[in-house]
Amino acid sequence: MKNKILLVIIIFSINSYSQKEKLPNTQLSDFLSKSYYSVNLGGIFYPFSNDNLKKEFATETFSKNAFSGRIIFLGYKIKPNLAIQFGVIRPASWFKYDNINNIGYDRSVWINAWSLSLKKNLYLSNKLSFYVEAGPVNVSRIGFEINNEEIYSSTRFFSLLYGVGLNYKFSKKWRLALNSTFIPKSDKENQPAISQFSLGFEYHLQKKSDDEAIEIAKKQEHYFPKSILQIGYGTNKIGYGVNRFLSMNTTIGNFESFGIPVFWLGKLKTTNSFSVTYQKTAYRSKKHFSLDWGVSATAFQTEASNDAIYAFSIFPVLRFYLLRKKNFDMYTNYSIIGPTYLTKSNIDGINTGPKITYQDKIGLGFFLGKQRKYNFEMRIMHYSNGNIFTNNAGIAVPIQFTFGKTF
Repeated sequence: MKNKILLVIIIFSINSYSQKEKLPNTQLSDFLSKSYYSVNLGGIFYPFSNDNLKKEFATETFSKNAFSGRIIFLGYKIKPNLAIQFGVIRPASWFKYDNINNIGYDRSVWINAWSLSLKKNLYLSNKLSFYVEAGPVNVSRIGFEINNEEIYSSTRFFSLLYGVGLNYKFSKKWRLALNSTFIPKSDKENQPAISQFSLGFEYHLQKKSDDEAIEIAKKQEHYFPKSILQIGYGTNKIGYGVNRFLSMNTTIGNFESFGIPVFWLGKLKTTNSFSVTYQKTAYRSKKHFSLDWGVSATAFQTEASNDAIYAFSIFPVLRFYLLRKKNFDMYTNYSIIGPTYLTKSNIDGINTGPKITYQDKIGLGFFLGKQRKYNFEMRIMHYSNGNIFTNNAGIAVPIQFTFGKTF
């Protein structure tokens, strides 16, 4: 499964950059013109109970937040009504057994499901379609122990994902999605069924005519860098407030899950971090959006043991321009599942899984000056295998301040 995921990302990155030589980067490649991405939020349901626990362990109450997300990182249309899509289902916060055996033990169960599915649309009208989907899914569950005794086992297994829903086509680019998804229970793995109901959108990339793409490139009405070289530094003295809020882990009073579930935190924390990043624009729209690819080398130290770790990554970047003024442009960017090599897999005495993992970044930045020669960006980072494997502590890197030069 992981090799398939890496292959999808590598193909995505290569095809994003591969353009016909005669056309500028204002034109989509053939691969990207058949691609879309989707974000969906809703409720997730899995009937965990005391029956899943080791005998003689039980609780009278459970803490469960049904709010969840399903993010299709990449969809590719094989035909206009047939697509292959890759994504993940996960709750915003984990299911928790409260006060087990009435002796004060609270323990959580983590669930993630990564899927690669075929989706078939059946059109009911010009705008409304009914869809069905099915495909393999990698289910990863992280259980828990009490006093070194396993109470609910961790496991990773393959199953099948099924889904049905409705798509409403607002335009060639935008579709509203109403989804229901189901993963059957596994008696062998002591895993209840997983079902999710969500509402979201799909954004389908569209090719311009070649003449229009050339005309946009010639006019250059808005600035887009050809490439950026950045140097960044971060420290944990600033804290993890942004990391916690964007991963819905901020605590306010008795409420432990305040925030927006668009990023990840991580069990392992870092002190100082330093990175060198190079990015190149593969595709840009007329004003608001660009798709970049990048490479980076990052060094960081861990809080617990001051271990030095090095990460080498390649990654795609989605950049959205929020504000364009005379002397600056402001943007936000988002980069996920960038294949990464970590120099250590046992960090602070914790097995984080394979050394081949993923890098995620989210940031807010500016291009400065009349000619936009300089760049300033604030970003947070995260390294993990996305719970594809049961060993996945995750590494949180707090705010980095980066300074860059555009070319």
